[in-house]
Amino acid sequence: MNFFINSSFNKQNSGIEHAQLKRAQLFRDHDTPFKLVFREWNPRLHYFLNEVGVSDKEILGMFDFFQHSELVEDKIIQVEDLDFGVDNLSYVEQEKDDIYHVMQGKMFVARVHYYQEDEHRRVSMAELFDAFGNLYRVDNYDFRGFLSLSQWYTPDNKIGTEVWYDVNGKPVLETFNKFDGTGKLVKTGWRLTYDENGAVYMFSNIDELTLHFFNLINAEYWSDKALNVFILDRTHLGDWALLKLERPAYTVMHLHNSHAGDAQDTMHSVLNNFYEYGLTNMNRFDAVISATQKQTNDVIARFDPKCHMFTIPVGVIPDAVFEEAHVPMADRKKHSVLVTARVAPEKRIDKIIRAIGEARKTVPDITLDFYGYVDHRDNDAAQKDIDAAIKDYQMEEAVHQFGYSEDVPSLHKQHQVYGLFSIMEGFNLSLMEAQSHGMVSVSTDVNYGPNELTVDGENGFIVGYDDLEAFADRLVRLFTDDELLQHMSDRAYELSERYSEASVWKSWQALLDDAKSKKIDYIPDITKGLGNQTLKEK
Repeated sequence: MNFFINSSFNKQNSGIEHAQLKRAQLFRDHDTPFKLVFREWNPRLHYFLNEVGVSDKEILGMFDFFQHSELVEDKIIQVEDLDFGVDNLSYVEQEKDDIYHVMQGKMFVARVHYYQEDEHRRVSMAELFDAFGNLYRVDNYDFRGFLSLSQWYTPDNKIGTEVWYDVNGKPVLETFNKFDGTGKLVKTGWRLTYDENGAVYMFSNIDELTLHFFNLINAEYWSDKALNVFILDRTHLGDWALLKLERPAYTVMHLHNSHAGDAQDTMHSVLNNFYEYGLTNMNRFDAVISATQKQTNDVIARFDPKCHMFTIPVGVIPDAVFEEAHVPMADRKKHSVLVTARVAPEKRIDKIIRAIGEARKTVPDITLDFYGYVDHRDNDAAQKDIDAAIKDYQMEEAVHQFGYSEDVPSLHKQHQVYGLFSIMEGFNLSLMEAQSHGMVSVSTDVNYGPNELTVDGENGFIVGYDDLEAFADRLVRLFTDDELLQHMSDRAYELSERYSEASVWKSWQALLDDAKSKKIDYIPDITKGLGNQTLKEK
């Protein structure tokens, strides 16, 4: 089995999740089995994944696994279905807050929340109160219709114990929150009751629990003919565990971002903290994947790894895209720039706005549309920088901000130039997809991805890492030369063939073939003739 390991999946996701979806489709198309593995508990995990075409059989959540809820028949639970242990209840809906107040006469019994996206108002959470109005427990319901997690509160209103249940309501997993020596509330242990024999396991932390989970699925999908392949897409949540598996497996660390803290000083800067442990122990993995050849070369030059190195683009352009009619630049919004990215400090959208402001001194009708959810870090620093740039250049009518888009390809076909001014990238799926729809790119020379996706002077321009003036100049050149703009659009379509399904699958096939060639050196522990089995044999 091929396991793609991540933390979770939500309605709005980052590039790693989008990359996994593209990989999943590629593996499906080539009849190669896989599981999307998620470590974090998420009551809407299956709902969100089903919405984007991932079946329940392709989903393997760690909490699902322990709760025996990988495959669950959908059931609708509404507020009236809940048992609060008392009679004569009334339900007062608070539509503004998406909740019900559950009352027994004048006594407040519970506050029940429901899933906003569901027309049936399925219960998502029930907050339970005692006769004195104190919150003592919160029950969390899986979207598929069963009680999944209960959080028991302490008298000082802190979560003390958390209990996860199987689909029949049996407790299977617990964690305990206590104050450490510094007064911080931390998880002090995990208790698992999983197998039919009632064995109880204790773990100090979630990393030990993760290792146990990896060992169990490695054993469940074990084959004497081919090793399981573990591809770690979020390295920091499983790097330690994968290196301590009981049975052999083919383990892969996937670099989705720069391995260096300073992406422009990849040979000398401190390591990206998310990859530090994995890079330090790189030779204990079987392989490392980078999305670009440039990063592969840099990793080899800096670390001289002994594991196998592979360059596999995280993006895949479906064959159907290549069959679509090309959209001429003349049929798009004139002098338009598009950005689809998180509104985050590292994306530096404010710099693009300032470059456009400079370019508008020559081409006054340039506009920018940008789409993406707002990252609220550092007190909304990125949004504040954007607002300041718009105000400085008086571009309130030229810059249009939108939320997360569900139909990005249509945006690509409406706009002419894709802008990128990031501090760091791992590949940039948005840029690849924009080029596949004929958009011309203007990007800074940032590692990694944009400076490989964009071939300077062919399908767009690359300017210096922080060269705002040059960025503005390239916009002027494109928007004052219709022939050049169209020529680069044509090349964008052509160069996108580098990321076709056939091309990317060839790269994956090389890694899978390498996994098949690894020697299976495993001697199992003794299980026959032990314990009750011995008595039964007598």
